[in-house]
Amino acid sequence: MPTVYFVDADGNQFEATVDSGTNVMEAAVENFVDGIIGECGGVMSCATCHCYIPPEWQDKLPAPSEQEEDMIDMVLEPQDNSRLSCQIEITDELDGLVVHMPKTQF
Repeated sequence: MPTVYFVDADGNQFEATVDSGTNVMEAAVENFVDGIIGECGGVMSCATCHCYIPPEWQDKLPAPSEQEEDMIDMVLEPQDNSRLSCQIEITDELDGLVVHMPKTQF
């Protein structure tokens, strides 16, 4: 089972071991990680699962869809490495993925 490391805006790290096929938003919600809410349940209508993915992980992820990019344009403090965590499916290749959460979601 892959492990995902969630890092909040203060640098605190939370570890979650999840089944492959789970998305990052679900992993955060199921493990009670503050900072990723996922109000819409993963249908890209709220952007409350906004996160930042470090550069070393970006090449391992599929490119964001146009709809995801449109939602990211509406978040507070978007960055070049912004993603919606509901659109990142955990695979065995993503074991050890680090996900940073914006301070605006706390």
